[in-house]
Amino acid sequence: MQIIPTSFPEVLLLEPKVFGDERGYFYESFNARKFQEMTGLTPDFVQDNHSRSSQGVLRGLHYQIRHAQGKLVRASVGEVLDVVVDIRRSSPNFGKSASIRLSSANKRQLWVPPGFAHGFLVLSEFAEFQYKTTDYWMPEHERCILWDDPAIGIDWELGTLVPNLSPKDRLGKPLAQAEVYE
Repeated sequence: MQIIPTSFPEVLLLEPKVFGDERGYFYESFNARKFQEMTGLTPDFVQDNHSRSSQGVLRGLHYQIRHAQGKLVRASVGEVLDVVVDIRRSSPNFGKSASIRLSSANKRQLWVPPGFAHGFLVLSEFAEFQYKTTDYWMPEHERCILWDDPAIGIDWELGTLVPNLSPKDRLGKPLAQAEVYE
C-alpha cells in the first residue's frame, strides 16, 4: 500500500499493491496492521456500507454532527468524483474542499477523518461505492451541506450533466448556516 498526500494532511489517499496476471488480479482492500503502520491511525470500523448509483447521482455533502464518522471509501465498480470539505471551524482549512477520482480501475481508497463533510458524483454509467465507518449511522445526527454552496466553490466536473439529488440533498444548508465542528 502506498499513501498519497492530499491537500489536507488528515485526508489520505491509499493506493493498494495489486497482484495481477492473465487470470485477473488480487489486492488487500484493508489490512488493519498495514494501515496503522503506514498512517499511525487505528480506526475501529463498526459498519460497512455499499451503494449502487447511476451516472449523475450526486450524494452529499454528508456528516454526523454527533458520533462523527471516519470513513474509508472506494468505488468498487465504475468511477466517482469523491469530495471532502473541512468543516472544523478551528482548522486553517475550514470551508475548503478537495476532489479525487476513485474508480474500480485505479483501486484507490480515501480516508476521510471525522470533521469532514463527504460526498460523491457518479461519473460512469453506474458505480458501486463501498465504505467502512468508525461509528454507526445515526439519522438524528446526520447533517447535509448544500452540494453547490458558492462559498465552498466545488468543481463537480458536471459539464452538461444535471445532478440527480435526493430530497435530503436538495435541502442541504449552506456552510454559513450549517452546524459544524468547533
